[in-house]
Amino acid sequence: MSAVRGKTLIVTGASRGIGRALALALADAGANLVLNARSQGPLEEVVQACRALGVQARGVAGSIAEAQTAEALVTAALEVGGFYGYIHNAGVLYPGPFVWELPEAQFRAVLEVHLVGGYQLARFAVPRLLEAGGGLAVYVGSGAAETNLPGIGAYAVAKAAEEHLAKQIAAEAPGLTCFVYRPGVVETRMQQEAREAQGSAAEALHQVFRGYQEQRVLLTPEQTAAALVRILQREPERFHGGIATWRDGT
Repeated sequence: MSAVRGKTLIVTGASRGIGRALALALADAGANLVLNARSQGPLEEVVQACRALGVQARGVAGSIAEAQTAEALVTAALEVGGFYGYIHNAGVLYPGPFVWELPEAQFRAVLEVHLVGGYQLARFAVPRLLEAGGGLAVYVGSGAAETNLPGIGAYAVAKAAEEHLAKQIAAEAPGLTCFVYRPGVVETRMQQEAREAQGSAAEALHQVFRGYQEQRVLLTPEQTAAALVRILQREPERFHGGIATWRDGT
């Protein structure tokens, strides 16, 4: 019996890449879903694909950094029933410029989707999960949180802050299972953006990200999504307050 079967999970950034693959893998495992992304059309396609797998699925379009979006996601999950938790996967990169060259709007957007979005989810979801006796809070992190590669400075800062937020929630809400999941080096739109980056740090990014492709070390979104689902089915509480990687789900 799947550990997530019949339970309801929120997944952000669900219209493409890892989020889309994760939504489909969870649906295949029997989880009901409330999915979020900015774009209504692509999000609805994933919702319908999940429903075709025999589960309940709803979509809530909008920025996860906005309180009303996070609140609507939690409200929908409660309406579906069996609210079990959330996986915060949404993200943006804006690669290429040095961090001081990045337009303010883009710097803020990176922080908002990763950090503020993670806070908004916790703000509305954690109290309800604790009231119900526990649940799950997963933050999709990155090894970039521990590196200083030129050209992705805002993303690295945001991921470091997001991972710290997850650990803070774990410390303050021991009744939950809260951890960071690092998905590995995955072929996504962000990878393509980094391979094609323009700006002062473009050459450094091209060397690293084109190298991943040339060396054929990239995972597919489906591979890393399957690894996380396996972690959720194998005592995820062992990662509470820490970091799990895709290798832990192999």
